[in-house]
Order: sequence, then structure tokens, then C-alpha cells
Amino acid sequence: MSQYKLFYYKSLTSTQDKAKEFAKKGLDNIIIVADKQAEGRGRFKRKWYSDKGGLWMSILLKPKNVQNLQYLTFAAAVAVVESIKKIANLNTNIKWPNDVHYKGKKLCGILTEGIFGKENYVVVGIGLNVNQTKFQNEIKTTATSLKVVKHKIIDIRKLMENILDEFFYFYNNYYATNKLKKMLNIWKRYCDTMHKDVKVITKTKTLHGKVVDFDNKCNLLLKTKRNKIIKIIEGDINVRY
Repeated sequence: MSQYKLFYYKSLTSTQDKAKEFAKKGLDNIIIVADKQAEGRGRFKRKWYSDKGGLWMSILLKPKNVQNLQYLTFAAAVAVVESIKKIANLNTNIKWPNDVHYKGKKLCGILTEGIFGKENYVVVGIGLNVNQTKFQNEIKTTATSLKVVKHKIIDIRKLMENILDEFFYFYNNYYATNKLKKMLNIWKRYCDTMHKDVKVITKTKTLHGKVVDFDNKCNLLLKTKRNKIIKIIEGDINVRY
């Protein structure tokens, strides 16, 4: 188990922002956890609703190599899926690139951000719906929580500790040792986006096709109706489950 220092707050604007403050002080292997966030965010600076009852956590790291940061997102997703199975006895899946879901409803999002300068840092943010039972109108048809699915309260502390143990296992044994292909293969076991018909919305266009694979940079490979393979580096995907 990795040595890390945990900082707990009742409320923050964002655990990601607090992690960046610690990075400015030259600290790393820091875990920031808040009961709620006023300005939680997901990818593309979207608002992330972070009311009490969820696990809102950021992991501040200082890897020797800051290449392939997308693998840290993948490591976090696998850690979440395996921990949910162990603590809540629930089988969940990963949707590329950064969501954990149950039957198509979102349970968890992951946001990995690099901080580059004289010293390079990485912040891996994990937002997991645990014990909430109500959701804002914008997300109530697309989100769920472990309590809603399992009809019981889940021990957030135990779940958090397990996620951290799993994450640091993958970080130390796969990411830090450059065993990225093995990490990708483990991630693929839990990713049910493979072989699905999807709609992909990028910043510039909307595409339709079938997911045929993921490359060694964690990009999605989409096969269109004209049998053309298109590499998707980032975007939103709608999957038919």
C-alpha cells in the first residue's frame, strides 16, 4: 500500500482546485476528500453535482513520467469498478473514456488533469454517487447511485480506502513500470463500449459507427458504415445498451 496523506473537508469549491494548491507547495501523494463541492466539474468544464452523500476525491501525484496520462483515468476506473464489486457486491462497467455506469446510468466520472511547469504533477479526480437518492433535473434520468441500486447505505470511507488501495496498486505496478498494455487489457475486461453501436459527438462533428477497439494511446477506434476506421481522441459517446 502506498503512503499518502489524506486531507478531509466538509465543503470545498473543488477537490481538484485544492489539489492544485498543494501542488504549488511542492507536495504530492496527497488525497483531498470533501463531503460536498460547490463547483465540482467534469470533462470540458461541465458542472458536476456534488451534494452530500457522494465520494468526491482528488489524488495528487508526481509521476516520473507524465506521458500517457489517460492510463491514470483507466486505472482509476478499474479501481472504482473492482471496489464497488468488493464493497457493494455490484457488477458495474466502464464507458469510454471516463465513466463507470450501471445498466447505462452513470455512477462515477473521472477527471485527470496535468499540471506542467518546472515540476510536473497530475491530479486524478473521482466523483462517485454513493448514498444520494435525489438528483438534479438535468441528470435525474441519466444518473444513479449505489444506494438507489442496492437499496442500502454504503460505507463511503471503506469504499474510498479500497479505491485508493486498488488505484495505487495499478499506479505502482503498471503505470510507473510502463506496463501499459497489461493495464489496457485489464481495463478492456470491464469496458462494455467495445463492439457497441455508438454516436460520437466531438468538438467539430457527430459520427455514427461501431466501436472496434482502443489503441495504445487509449483512443477509441470507430468503424463507420462505409467501413472506414476513425480514431477518436476525445468526445462524448452515446451507447445503445
